[in-house]
Amino acid sequence: MRKGYISRLSDKQRYLQVALNSSREDARAILSKLPQSDRIIIEAGTPLIKRYGVGIIRELYDWSAYGVSDDLTSKTSTTNQLAKFGLIGMVAKSVLEAQPSSRRPKHASSKHTPYIVADMKTIDRGETEVEMCARAGASAVIAMGSAPIETLNAFIASCEAFGMDAMIDMMNVEFPLTTLRALKKQPRVVVLHRGVDEERDNRQKMLPLHEIRRIKGAYDILIAVAGGDTPREVQSAAFNDADIVVIWKSVYEQNGETLELVENFLKTIK
Repeated sequence: MRKGYISRLSDKQRYLQVALNSSREDARAILSKLPQSDRIIIEAGTPLIKRYGVGIIRELYDWSAYGVSDDLTSKTSTTNQLAKFGLIGMVAKSVLEAQPSSRRPKHASSKHTPYIVADMKTIDRGETEVEMCARAGASAVIAMGSAPIETLNAFIASCEAFGMDAMIDMMNVEFPLTTLRALKKQPRVVVLHRGVDEERDNRQKMLPLHEIRRIKGAYDILIAVAGGDTPREVQSAAFNDADIVVIWKSVYEQNGETLELVENFLKTIK
């Protein structure tokens, strides 16, 4: 783990954050199609973490950095089988997972260092959940802006101690600025978020793009916008001065527009 707090996110460029919310197999397939770019952020989505535990973060890291190999796939299967054998199996699993893969492809992509966000949606125990994600190899963690201020303060301080970026999700927070003003330190990123259920059941609910300039007018922090997946919504968020645009649905569906959406973002939005 890194010592000191040096963010890898720059305020001089924009990023596309790809949220992986389904299965291990889907995540592996999606990562194999994405171009390697320091402007692409990989998100271990909440459903993915809940299904497989924080260990999935390390798997995403390996798949993003080295590509998918038969050795990595078989090792994952083996460690899952070991987990069934109680304490002894878990010890063996941890030892096996710590071993480097001897058959990782040796090509230029092996030098890629992925940036992985763990969407823990932390609402309590900020220090504990940050440490879990740090040990799993995450670059950033997400907490909910609706959490107690004490939790958010502990969360941000812990992220900084582990050399990670703190992200605060303001979904269902009516006045994000009020929350930010109550904090001892500001997070590296604020996430303005229209939830999946909101988007599905309330068609009138708009992406909270109006909050971008309010927050940036008060604080020097990055803004991520989540909840819009169409090319128009992605472009709208970027052109409204969002630093990070989060997508998930088009990637999960793996339709023909997914790669085109990613490539166009990298080409046209600087």
